[in-house]
Amino acid sequence: MEQGVRSDDRKAVVAAAVTVVLWASAFVFIRAAGEDFSPGALALGRLLTGAIALVAILIVTGEGLPARAAWRGILISGVLWFGVYMVALNWGEQYVDAGTAAMVINIGPVLIAVLSGLVLGEGFPARLMVGIAVAFAGAIVVGLSNSGGGRSAVLGVILCLTAAATWAISVVAQKPALAHASALQVTTGGCVIGAIACLPFTGQLVREAADAPVSSTLSLVYLGVFPTALAFTTWAYALARTTAGKMGVTTYAVPALVVLMAWIALDEVPAPLAVVGGLLCLSGVAITRARPRRPKDAAPEQVSTPA
Repeated sequence: MEQGVRSDDRKAVVAAAVTVVLWASAFVFIRAAGEDFSPGALALGRLLTGAIALVAILIVTGEGLPARAAWRGILISGVLWFGVYMVALNWGEQYVDAGTAAMVINIGPVLIAVLSGLVLGEGFPARLMVGIAVAFAGAIVVGLSNSGGGRSAVLGVILCLTAAATWAISVVAQKPALAHASALQVTTGGCVIGAIACLPFTGQLVREAADAPVSSTLSLVYLGVFPTALAFTTWAYALARTTAGKMGVTTYAVPALVVLMAWIALDEVPAPLAVVGGLLCLSGVAITRARPRRPKDAAPEQVSTPA
């Protein structure tokens, strides 16, 4: 039994790693597509692409619709995370520099840890709290290193705060839903609902897609298939097998990866401060994921594999 649990935990770690890498890559492609698509149109195009891919997979696998008990969490995460979050983040980044946006958005994992401790009864483990503090400090350092020094608009900060809050609420709502439905079912339902919520931007998407170059359109398609359809599914898979607090702090690895990807793909050489911040982010994540040491003579902990 213990061997099966460890194998399941390793799969969850791999799934979380896939999510983090793909979400980090999204920043590069959002920058490319954002030059030709407005925030709402970009969100709708991304969600429609992701929904088509996910529904097709759901049909092929024959999983069918989620159980009724899962729909509350799916509806909440669909409207708030897939819908409001994506539009608010795209919109907010038009008013604030990258450094400010990074610092504000990274309030999200802190809110996730607090809400999951209060609402889901996960508590506030010391290791998790220390990891959050270290990773959050790293996120601030990365944000400062990328700040252009310009004055941030109040509207942009409010929009980024809105994105962070909707992300945290959605994760806490999504966690119970995964007890009644698979990761694929929860992600598909959320993506479809998010696309429906963004339908008011249809006119913008049609007009902008007609004028957008092929490179921007391909960036939008990539965002829908990989950072949305695939990454949100691997996120849900990992979330079903660990605590919401740990999953939230795992995303602090994203800023470090964004710095590395921008260096490789965009030839943006990272500042020394960004490297230090990235290492702090990764250290904080490592602290939360490390297993506490057990005395050699201690009996193995009895745990059961999640359903």
